[in-house]
Amino acid sequence: MEAALKRSVVPFLRGVGFRGTFPHFRRTSEVGVELLTFQFHLHGGGFVVETARCTPIGIVTRWGKAIHPDQAKATDLPPDSRRRIQANDNSGPSAWFLFDNAARQVLQVLAAVMTEIVS
Repeated sequence: MEAALKRSVVPFLRGVGFRGTFPHFRRTSEVGVELLTFQFHLHGGGFVVETARCTPIGIVTRWGKAIHPDQAKATDLPPDSRRRIQANDNSGPSAWFLFDNAARQVLQVLAAVMTEIVS
């Protein structure tokens, strides 16, 4: 699955200005740093994409750890500060992108929401 995402989705992300190393990407904008992380299901078989935005100076976690914006990940922010992009609107693992057709499906969803990827 990682190979398929790297082959099809990562070039798309790079084309719209994201940089970083799989599974964590970031893109600098006028209002901060947009973060995008692929989060894989603990037991395998699927994943979601977490997006968030941090300030140009980075993040300070709830426990006081300062994270530079070049090292920030979407998962560093609290859940209520992130947006989860998934295959459908259901809840739980049934809504996740499944490995059998995920790369094609996530590319379609990301392309559709790119203008609003981080709200």
